[in-house]
Amino acid sequence: MIPSAPMPEIYRNPAVTGKGKGWAKRARRLLPRGVANRMAGLDWVKQHASSGVVYFADDDNTYDTRLFEEMRYTKRVSMWPVGLMGSSGMSTPIIKEGKFVGWYDAYIANRKFPVDMAGFAVSVELIQQVPNASMPFKAGREETGFLESLKISTADIEFKADNCSKIYVWHTQTVDIYVSPRFKFLQKKYKNTNVGILVESMA
Repeated sequence: MIPSAPMPEIYRNPAVTGKGKGWAKRARRLLPRGVANRMAGLDWVKQHASSGVVYFADDDNTYDTRLFEEMRYTKRVSMWPVGLMGSSGMSTPIIKEGKFVGWYDAYIANRKFPVDMAGFAVSVELIQQVPNASMPFKAGREETGFLESLKISTADIEFKADNCSKIYVWHTQTVDIYVSPRFKFLQKKYKNTNVGILVESMA
């Protein structure tokens, strides 16, 4: 059994400059939530597993069973699109003519792997090859930090869900769905990529 893993006290109260309207909400966004329990799970895998796939599932997502069928064959790292309720609509690698060409995400920043936590899986074999793999206690950097710690490149990634043209996992919330007017722009900009296909299916 994996023991409970609360967030370390040092990360519970991030400093927030300017306590104006909405400061408490901003402070909550700065918390590296979920890192401690994921790290505890990774420690268990490192000690007890020799094969299989690690996927960070979450209770605020909705899953199509086809996602689990596809990820089970992950050799190193596999990725796919994630549907979002926000204005960006999705987070996904960009695939053009069967080849990876970039990333589409609401928060690219300077992240090497700007992906959603629900958008990738890692083989146990790879984790065992890189025993120091870890996830940083830094909000917004959890995914890229973990993937970078595995010392992978985009050449290692296996793109699932029909070359990332289908959505098998959604972040679901009880809010009104906002369909961004940017979608029409995205259809034109990414017409010959998987993003164009995804936008068309969501319109």
